Formats: sequence, C-alpha cells, structure tokens
Amino acid sequence: MAASRPLLASPSLARAFHASSLSLGETIKVPSMAESITEGTLKQWLKKKGDYVEADEEVATIETDKIDVAVNAPSAGTITEILAQEEDTVTVGQDLFVLEAGPAPEGGAKSEPKAEEAAPAKEAPKEEAAPKKEESAPAPAPKQADAPKAASKPAPKPAAPKQDAAPKKVGEGPNRTETRVKMSRMRQRIAERLKQSQNSAASLTTFNEIDMSSLMSMRTAYKDDVLKQHGVKLGFMSAFARAACIALREIPAANASIEGEGSGEQIVYRDYVDLSVAVATPKGLVTPVVRNAESMSFIEIEQAIVDLGKKARDNKLTLEDMAGGSFTISNGGVFGSLYGTPIINVPQCAVLGMHSIKDRAVVVDGKIVIRPIMVVALTYDHRLLDGREGVTFLVRIKNLIEDPRLMLLA
Repeated sequence: MAASRPLLASPSLARAFHASSLSLGETIKVPSMAESITEGTLKQWLKKKGDYVEADEEVATIETDKIDVAVNAPSAGTITEILAQEEDTVTVGQDLFVLEAGPAPEGGAKSEPKAEEAAPAKEAPKEEAAPKKEESAPAPAPKQADAPKAASKPAPKPAAPKQDAAPKKVGEGPNRTETRVKMSRMRQRIAERLKQSQNSAASLTTFNEIDMSSLMSMRTAYKDDVLKQHGVKLGFMSAFARAACIALREIPAANASIEGEGSGEQIVYRDYVDLSVAVATPKGLVTPVVRNAESMSFIEIEQAIVDLGKKARDNKLTLEDMAGGSFTISNGGVFGSLYGTPIINVPQCAVLGMHSIKDRAVVVDGKIVIRPIMVVALTYDHRLLDGREGVTFLVRIKNLIEDPRLMLLA
C-alpha cells in the first residue's frame, strides 16, 4: 500500500496522462462543397490555435469559384493545431485543423495580465526620457553666453534644417506605387465565363426606349399598400420580370439554349422560366435564380428578388441559388448607366439590360411633352434568335411596361 502512494501523487505521471488525453483530438477535414467543386482557397481563419469554439461556430472560410464555404466546428472544444495556412489551396477531405472536444478551459483571461505587464514597460522609457531632456537643456546655456562672439553664426544653424527639408519635399510628390494582389477564384471564374460568352455566342444587341409614366404612376399609387401588407417595396424589377416571362412564353427561342458540340448540338426549349437576376457584390457579379418566375405574381417576384439580393450581399448564397437559369435581367440603372450592351450569361441565349430613367422631350399626339424614358437593351445569340424575333421580343416588353394593364390580359 505504501508503494502505491508515490505513483498516485507523482506529478510527472499526472502530466503525462493529461498530455495523452490532449492528443486524442478530432481532425477536422475540408467539407464537401458541391459535385462540381473539389478544391478551394483557404481565405481566412476566424479562429486561431488555442481558441475555444462552440458547436457549429464558424472556424474558417474557403473561397471557391462560385461561393464561399464556411467551415464549422462539429462540436464544442479547443483548437489544438492548425494544419493549413491562409491562401493555401485545399481539397475536399484534406486535414484542416485538430479540435479537442470538451468544455471551455479555465483561466481564459490570461491575456489580461500580459496587457498589464506591457503597460508599465511602456511607461518606463517615458520616465527615462524626461531626465534626458533635462540634461540637454543646460547644453545651449554656454552657447548663449558666447553670443557676442558668435552673433553671426545663428544664421547658418536654421539653414541646416532647411537643407534637410529639401529631400522631404521630393518624397511628397505624386505617389506612383503599384500593388499586386492575387485574383480571387470568383473573379477568375467571372472572367472565364464572360470570355466564354464572347467566344461562343454570336451576340447581337438591339435597343428600344420605354415611357415609364404608367408604371411609375402605378408604383406611386400602390407602393405604400404593398409595403404595409407584404413588407416589401414595390420596384420596377418585378414588372420587367413579369413582362419578360410573358414575352418568353410567346417567343420560346429566347428562353432556349444550345447544348452539345459539333454535330451533336441540340436546342433545349423550356416551358418554365428560371430568371437569373444580376446582383453586384463586393466580390463580383453573381446571378442568383428565381425559380418558376412565370407562375409568380408581382409581389412574389419582388420578394424573391429582395431575398436573393440580401443573401448575395451577406455572402450567404448557396450553389443551388445560382445553378441553372434560362434568362437574365441586369439592372445597370441603379448605378446610373444610361446605355449598355449586356453580355449573355451562357449557356443562356438572351439577356435584358435595364438602365436609368431620364426625363426627355418626346412627341405624343403631335405635341412635345416631357416623359420619363428608360433605354432597354436585349443582347441575344443570333444562332438561335433571328433579328425579327429579337426585336419583337423587346417591343413586346416595351408595350407591356408602357401599359401594365396588358399583363393582366396576357
């Protein structure tokens, strides 16, 4: 019995036993992101080694060419090891970090004493600096005593700092520095898709002008009621989306796409409209999709667009939100664009571009009047749509917007 007491009380044995339990942490791997995505860039560590995390708390962010993927902790615990660095390319299933499950460690405020210790360290040199100034103060005293002998010498002394100021002025000139940053995966993907569109589609753009008076009057009359009843602001996007769905039903080629290569190319016609809405985000342009827009009302379309826009700005879009799409609407008018030729979002074959509304003098019934005019553009793939169909499609949208009541009869 006496021999067992030293074993239980042995601190070295206790430390070794504790260390062995720490080594039993769980290795967290890069999660699966999507069927078409096998790798990404580790963009940011939100936690560091030694941090305690709760279950489902976000630990890191992986950037892919489509979305950002959050890596969450599967359980509460402490991060004991980091296995990848920021900007590293990581693949699905790769070891990312080690997590030791368990409650939060005690003594989490160890960083506070460090801050207190750092404070006096900074104060110490300040106290030493004071006597140095006092020692330098008597130095000029004897110089003043010799003032009669060196009355003419003070002039060159101020000249010395002026000579030192000359090189400083040279440095204050125009800044000609350059900064090089790595292109993000999303930016690379956007560039690839846009260039693919230019290389593959026979793009042609047609323009038209729309008198927005009727639609603006309708919006003014009902926007407050819509906001109260449905909690959404009535904008112009829902009207253009609804008009586009009607025009796409009448001209199905504008809602089609070409699939396959060479002699195996096929035209795919759709009896539904998955409407891609271009949304600008800090990381680049994304096009989330409103599914089955042809079956939605004005309010439902507006609500769907608002929800997708918020998810895009909050960086919470999923791959399902952006997959597919049969027709795209891009509203450059929110940034003040007056004219523009939108680029087709392949494999789609057409895109509608909205622009800013400007008051212009137009002729109505032989009289010159001022009307709010929007220029709209339709870029379409000439391989699928001929000029007659493209122009007819845009004119149909023009007529529906200028008299929104026609949408009730379509």
